[in-house]
Amino acid sequence: MKDLMVEEATPPDEEAHFLARVAWHYYVEGINQQAVADRLATNRLRINQALRDARREGVVRISIESPFLRSVELEAQMRERFGLERVRIVPSPKDKTKVQTTVGAALAMELSPLLADTSVKRFGLSWGMTIYNASRFLRPTARPDLEFVSLLGGLSQGSDVNSFDIVKAFASQFDAQRTYFTAPIYAPSKAARDAIIDTEFFDDVFERIRSVDACALGTGDMSRDSLLIRYALPSDVSIEELIEAGAVGDIQGQFLNARGELVDHPINDRIIGIGAADVGRIGNAILAAGGPGKIPIIRAALLTGAFVGLVTDEATAEGVLAGLEPAEG
Repeated sequence: MKDLMVEEATPPDEEAHFLARVAWHYYVEGINQQAVADRLATNRLRINQALRDARREGVVRISIESPFLRSVELEAQMRERFGLERVRIVPSPKDKTKVQTTVGAALAMELSPLLADTSVKRFGLSWGMTIYNASRFLRPTARPDLEFVSLLGGLSQGSDVNSFDIVKAFASQFDAQRTYFTAPIYAPSKAARDAIIDTEFFDDVFERIRSVDACALGTGDMSRDSLLIRYALPSDVSIEELIEAGAVGDIQGQFLNARGELVDHPINDRIIGIGAADVGRIGNAILAAGGPGKIPIIRAALLTGAFVGLVTDEATAEGVLAGLEPAEG
């Protein structure tokens, strides 16, 4: 009689089976972690660990299908790279001339719940097309206790994007109060600037500005499309000399280089208002800008560390990240 060959059974992988059961109950059946723990006679801590292991080992693969997926990925990268708290990135419009409108609408989505929060009593605004466009898309809320404050002087031209008109447009959406910065953007010299701001009137204005709970700012590049270059730059200062000094754009009328530092040029000492360094002291400043020309100044502005928030479009965000030095560590 031939010897019978008995094949030894291989015991099932108990842990792999457990991971599969946890994943099925949680992701397919949709029951919460505590319910899964009760069903499998274990505790929630073990279920939580099993879900992490299931993703790490490839038992569970999560696929997200959304036209906003790239935006979400870029938001995470921006938060990590610049230490930002609030980031909203939207798909870039096919028509590049619509970038400011698109980013403005995104800024309105970011600001509407913030401005409805009654803990925000005073909100600062700069000027520019992106900020102006945001005023058109806000969700109106009655906030008579809210005050909008202009952070920069006004323009003699370009009414729709003037600080006065923008503050008025925002305030009208909330039945809110408004405070204007009634001054030119630049003084003829540093000495004149010092004399102008050394008055009781400006003490009060600066006190209001520095006490804002949050603010939204735009930025300008070094092209003729820049409203500040076109309408506010003093006649004794040229774009060419600013570029030669290393300027890539401005924040609050002060020009920065690619590293986020103030360029060595007298124009930065002639600003009548708060400068780039003062923005960082506000503590809840949101930068809103988009378009290929704005990439260098957005990057420079974020490198200052003055901003906690950013609103932009995908193409601009990708450009900002692409031009960065590798992060240390």
